Amino acid sequence: MIKTLVKRLWLIPVVLVGWELAAGAVASPYFPVPTRILTRLIELFAEEDAIGHVWPSLVRVTGSWCLAVLAGVLIGVALGRTRRLADYIDPLVEFGRAVPPPAMLPVFLVLFSMGTEVQVATIVFGIIWPILLNSIDGARNVEPLQIDTATVFGVPAHLRLLRIILPAASPKIFAGLRLSVSLALILMVVSELKGSTEGIGYLLELASSQADMAALWAGVVMLGVLGYVLNTLFLMGERRMLAWHHDRRRS
Repeated sequence: MIKTLVKRLWLIPVVLVGWELAAGAVASPYFPVPTRILTRLIELFAEEDAIGHVWPSLVRVTGSWCLAVLAGVLIGVALGRTRRLADYIDPLVEFGRAVPPPAMLPVFLVLFSMGTEVQVATIVFGIIWPILLNSIDGARNVEPLQIDTATVFGVPAHLRLLRIILPAASPKIFAGLRLSVSLALILMVVSELKGSTEGIGYLLELASSQADMAALWAGVVMLGVLGYVLNTLFLMGERRMLAWHHDRRRS
């Protein structure tokens, strides 16, 4: 356990020491030393400002991710298994995924005014595409022999979906889910930079407007830690859910 942690994390203290030395030598107000950033981060949490901004961001990003997963997987599997429906919907999917999510932020501001709805809509719109496309691909490429065999033996449609289609498509689906985790964090910050009064993005915008560079870097550190934690939790869940798939690949 300790050896594994050392092997994975040894580079972090090396980078921090190098950063400390380089920032100390440059002595630029825009490039503070890590010790100053850590001190400012502790101050933010001591003042309870950071907690009041991290929690809303965390709720928004997890809630939006769950909505996108539910919609993306359901629609993706339906399109993947229904060729005629996919022929009609595919042009709309290709059009939607080509639109940069930040470009939709002004549209959502007009539709929903300012508030949580804008952030949720921006995040969901941006992250649903990798989930949707991977779900379509996974459901479309299920081994036909498995479906035909289940049909011959009279397996009901809902059981075919739950026991054959979804398990067979799950590696592809999880690949899309992993992409969406990091993308959700990016869009969370983008959506909070404008039209928001709370969240990590708002904290970054406030620090920038006040030229508080230590607080700005502290917000970046918070985002990095949050992203690392979310990705680690997702990988733990993925390994648990896809243990059968990894075991089959190793055999």
